[in-house]
Amino acid sequence: MAPSSSRPPRHHLPLLLTLAVVFVSLSGLLASVPTSAADGLPELGGDGLHGEILRDEAVLRIKELGKISDGEGYLERTFLSPASIRATAVIISWMKDAGLTTWVDQIGNIHGRFEPENSTKEALLIGSHMYTVIDAGMYDGSLGIISAISALKVLKITGKLQRLTRPVEVIAFSDEEGVRFQTTFLGSAAVAGTLPESILQVSDKSGTTVQDVLKINSFEATAAAITQTRYKPESVGSYVEVHMEQGPVLEALRYPLGVVKGIAGQTRLKVIVDGSQGHAGTVPMKLRRDPMVAAAELVVTLERLCKEPNKLLTYDEECGCFTEESLAGLVCTVGELLTWPSASNVIPGQVNFTVDIRAMDDQVRETIVTSFSRLVLQRCDDRLVDCRVEHKHSAPATPCDPELTSQLKLAARSGVSAMPGRSVAETPVLMSGAGHDAMAMARLTKVGMLFVRCRGGVSHSPEESS
Repeated sequence: MAPSSSRPPRHHLPLLLTLAVVFVSLSGLLASVPTSAADGLPELGGDGLHGEILRDEAVLRIKELGKISDGEGYLERTFLSPASIRATAVIISWMKDAGLTTWVDQIGNIHGRFEPENSTKEALLIGSHMYTVIDAGMYDGSLGIISAISALKVLKITGKLQRLTRPVEVIAFSDEEGVRFQTTFLGSAAVAGTLPESILQVSDKSGTTVQDVLKINSFEATAAAITQTRYKPESVGSYVEVHMEQGPVLEALRYPLGVVKGIAGQTRLKVIVDGSQGHAGTVPMKLRRDPMVAAAELVVTLERLCKEPNKLLTYDEECGCFTEESLAGLVCTVGELLTWPSASNVIPGQVNFTVDIRAMDDQVRETIVTSFSRLVLQRCDDRLVDCRVEHKHSAPATPCDPELTSQLKLAARSGVSAMPGRSVAETPVLMSGAGHDAMAMARLTKVGMLFVRCRGGVSHSPEESS
């Protein structure tokens, strides 16, 4: 636990400053809380930072949420799992503590809203995701939710919440990672109105569908019910998300905060390779149709394609037409590989694996997807196995709103200037290679994002630290 000194310790300043910056952003965006002309921070009294809430309590809450898990000895909360239901109750209690009216919508998103009397203005939405990957860290998603709730709690205790002229709403989205159903942004896509009705029939590895899970947890589980979660564009003014960077840039720059100018586009594929299952000791090598060996070759082919794209792209796929800048953010990953029957003395009958392709340039990403799909068929023909490529998810690159980015940049500068002995440099502007709920929300309204540095650039790991 952080000590109770009047000045927060340096190792907690990144989190504290994130919360302070959200506070400043609320002040600027809602145009209702006076700020100090000296440093641009809200006039809250004392050092203006409310460390007991924005530091001590926030850190404790992140740790508390990090203990709510379906896994034994590691953190895991997937879509509408038992742990997620327990986490929902805890987050609702924190929202109520901040003076917010709360509810859970038909896809499991948690909402906490303050509605000024007689206000007709569009709402400011602030959010992130409450679900995790398997063997996760504590900060991914949770940081953004707790930051927003804590900032609003300070507005409440200083008597400024009631003076807001614009509605403000915190949303803890029900699923962004897509771990259970291999479909990302379930919660935020529902709010943005882009979640298809067919999502109800998507199943997890056990054959349980989204509709099944919703019904088990007492949701209506109908297309009409999910449609009701959609927000009207005219009711929303903007969406802001605070998130850990999940990369090493800010730490390398020795700067605690950065603003995001855009999010990379993403495509997720599933490759299924079918061969001939057989005995490991009796089938000669030359007569085998081994899907494992074919899959291994395809994984290496993908790596080479993304490391040296111009060497494998054909002329029709615009080989040589991409600039070095457009290719710079291209990354490809095989994160999961499954075999059947998965026995040491059996040649597999089937192998399937996932492919994740991301790029800042949508044309680059689409070209890589097309080229890899072609190479899959070629390599599989050569090895006499059957292959197919299923498209699971696709999202275009998402630019952040220039006005929101400018406001967050100013807020970050104000926050950093409050650090004792800190020289204020230009706030870094980054692209995000990771997908975020802001991508889905951009279909509804203008979006802005703030990054917080993390130790070693590590994320999706218990070693995650911000």
